[in-house]
Amino acid sequence: MASTVDVVGEAVPTSAVLMAAAKHIGTKCRNENVAFLKCKKDDPNPEKCLERGRQVTRCVFHLLKDLHQSCNKELDSYAGCMYYHTNEFEFCRKEQKEFEKACPFP
Repeated sequence: MASTVDVVGEAVPTSAVLMAAAKHIGTKCRNENVAFLKCKKDDPNPEKCLERGRQVTRCVFHLLKDLHQSCNKELDSYAGCMYYHTNEFEFCRKEQKEFEKACPFP
């Protein structure tokens, strides 16, 4: 798998990258996710929650950018393993441990 960033340095949120960063996303973007899910529960009209969805997306992109700046090698290694093993965590525990050591949860 190639780098998890594109040529201009923006994060490429493949499923492997998102799975590798899932714990960080769950911690860092919790408030945005909760607000989005509450909006979806309270209003069946999807248009009403578009801005909340954008806030979740912005949070995830900012987090991925931060992770790439602080522990790019470890994230690439972990996401590469996840990609190779079809997002099965149990095959990537070594890479996960190295990533979480280099980039502890927020």
